[in-house]
Amino acid sequence: MKSFSKEIDRFVEEHAEETLTLLRTLAAIPAPSGHEEQRAAFCLHWLREQGADSAYIDAAGNVLFPFHVTGGKPCIVISAHMDVVFPDTDTLPVREDDKYLYAPGVGDDTANLVNLLLCIKYVLTCGKSPATGILFAANTCEEGLGNLRGTRQIFQDFAGTVTGMLSFDLYLGDLINRAVGSRRYRIEIRTTGGHSYENFGNPSAIAILADLIHALYRQKLPPAGKTTYNVGTVSGGTSVNAIAEYAECLYEIRSDDESSLACMEVSLQRLLDSFRDAPAQISLHLLGDRPCSSSSLDAEKMRQLTARQATILEKYTGAPVRPHPSSTDANIPLSLGIPAVTFGAVRGSGLHTRAERIEKASLIPGQKAALASVLSCFS
Repeated sequence: MKSFSKEIDRFVEEHAEETLTLLRTLAAIPAPSGHEEQRAAFCLHWLREQGADSAYIDAAGNVLFPFHVTGGKPCIVISAHMDVVFPDTDTLPVREDDKYLYAPGVGDDTANLVNLLLCIKYVLTCGKSPATGILFAANTCEEGLGNLRGTRQIFQDFAGTVTGMLSFDLYLGDLINRAVGSRRYRIEIRTTGGHSYENFGNPSAIAILADLIHALYRQKLPPAGKTTYNVGTVSGGTSVNAIAEYAECLYEIRSDDESSLACMEVSLQRLLDSFRDAPAQISLHLLGDRPCSSSSLDAEKMRQLTARQATILEKYTGAPVRPHPSSTDANIPLSLGIPAVTFGAVRGSGLHTRAERIEKASLIPGQKAALASVLSCFS
């Protein structure tokens, strides 16, 4: 890596203004999960302008650039997701001051996507070949109910050839080396309802759902790992003077331990069974399924990968890095027993809020860390 340090510094500093200009442009392009077409089209056009003639868009909407990926030989995936958590389909608001650039999703994950694009620009011009093929991916469907569709497609299409993954996501200091799995559900209640005065006493879907939610929040958590649950949205009813015929909620369980996820699924089914005598039809629909890390994952390879990435991040940020579990695109390779880490390459705050902001000056150390991580594949 020492032989690349001066090249990294020079490239990033020479392209600092281009990086910021690209971020301003990308941050304004809407990209709700499952509808990243506008960003994908921009990224593909930009890459081809840089000389990435083999870049293409796959069946899941991912923008892929295979770099020295040939004939089913081993390769690694280096990615950043295009989607943001917000549903907007119109131009996103972007503003800035001397220190910050503000936009919905600017740190999660637009700035990291920009760093990925600049890393591709570097490898196209550096004249060096990697030790293994690199599949660069601007991927789709990481947020919300996207269910990691983009990354699932990549590991399906390149099954048997991918040996590792680096994902650019979140903020500087984040280093994720363990997958937090989750199950997302929609719970629906249907019952008689009626007029609030004339039919007073008829069953209410909202009242039954409220009882169910109260029971959900009294569940006992399993002891293994860290496990959580959450009712994220509630909706239903018709008007203030109508007894609700229908109500629903979105419910999520998470854990970094697969056995605990399984326990929570059993707990949910038992709880629903306890409501079978209620005067209502209760339906459960699985909306999302994110896997935990596989027990077959090579612990020593993960230790080495984590240590290498921590060293790189600490070099360019000057701050210690704390590896921790989370739910990211790396869940897919980790669940398949393939070493993978996710790390942030920008400093920011306001994650998943419309007031999210990034420190413009942090683009330089963040991009250096991202590029150094890519170039570690060349040694």
